[in-house]
Amino acid sequence: MSTVLRPASPATAGTGPAARALPRRAGRRAVRAASLLGFVGLWQLLTSHQARLWVRFDHLPTALQVWDAFGRQLGTGQYWQDLTDSLRRIGLGFLLAAVLGTAIGVLTARSRWAADLLGPVLELVRPVPAIALVPVAIMLFPENEQGIVFITCTAAFFPITVSTRHAVRAVPPRWEEAVRTMGGGRARVLASVVLPGALPGVVGGLSVGIGVSWICVISAEMVSGQYGVGYRTWQAYTVLDYPGVFVGMATIGLLGWLTSGAVELAGRRLTAWLPPRPGDTDARGDGR
Repeated sequence: MSTVLRPASPATAGTGPAARALPRRAGRRAVRAASLLGFVGLWQLLTSHQARLWVRFDHLPTALQVWDAFGRQLGTGQYWQDLTDSLRRIGLGFLLAAVLGTAIGVLTARSRWAADLLGPVLELVRPVPAIALVPVAIMLFPENEQGIVFITCTAAFFPITVSTRHAVRAVPPRWEEAVRTMGGGRARVLASVVLPGALPGVVGGLSVGIGVSWICVISAEMVSGQYGVGYRTWQAYTVLDYPGVFVGMATIGLLGWLTSGAVELAGRRLTAWLPPRPGDTDARGDGR
C-alpha cells in the first residue's frame, strides 16, 4: 500500500520549532529592552529628585545630562580618537594573550616537562593583579603604549591559559585511543581530538579574558596613558566634569559588551557542531 504525502495545511505550517522560537526570541528582547529602560528611568528619577537614601544620588548627574554630554562628545574628533586608541590596545593585547594562552595551556596540559617547568612560575604570577604590573611595565618598556598592551595581554593571558589547560585535560582518553588504534600519531590526535574537544573550554576562557582585558586597559590608561577612553574618563573626573565621567563609563560598557559579544558569537560559530544543550534549542540562531 502506497503512502500519499500531503502538503502541510496553512493551519499547521506555522507551528514548527522555528516558528515557535520567534515569539520567544521577541519576548526575550522585549524583556531586555525593558530592563535597560527601567534602569535608566530609575536613575533619572532618583538623580532629578536628588534622593538621599543609603547613598547620595544628589551628587550624580541625571541621565538626561549624561545623554546631552554624550551627544556633544560624539561630534568631536577627540572622542573617536580615544575610542580607536583603546580598541587598538585591546585588540593587540587580547590577540597576543589568545595565541600565547592557548598554546601554553595546551602545552602544560599535554606535557609533564612543560607543566613542571612552567607551572610553578605561572601559579606564582597568576594571583598578581595585572594592574599591579604598571610599575613593572613602566620599567620594562620605553613607551607607555607598549606597557599598556603588555598589561592588557597579561590580564587576558591567565584566564585563557587556565581554561585551556583544564579543557584539554577533560578530553576523554577514549577519544585519543580511538584515533591511535587507527594509526594516528601525536599530531593527528592533537588536531583531530584534543583541540576540537577542548574548544568549548577555550572559548569560555576567551570570553572571560576579553572582559578582564577591558578592566585592566582602562585602569592602565588612567594611571599611565595619554589617550584612550580610560584616560579621558579620569581627566573628566579631575576637572569635575561628572557627566563626562559617566559618558566614559557608558562608552566602556558598550565597548566591553560589543567585544564580548563578538568573541561569544565567534565561539558559537566554531562550536556549532556540538549538540544543543537542553532548553537551548532556540539559542543557536539568537543566543543573545
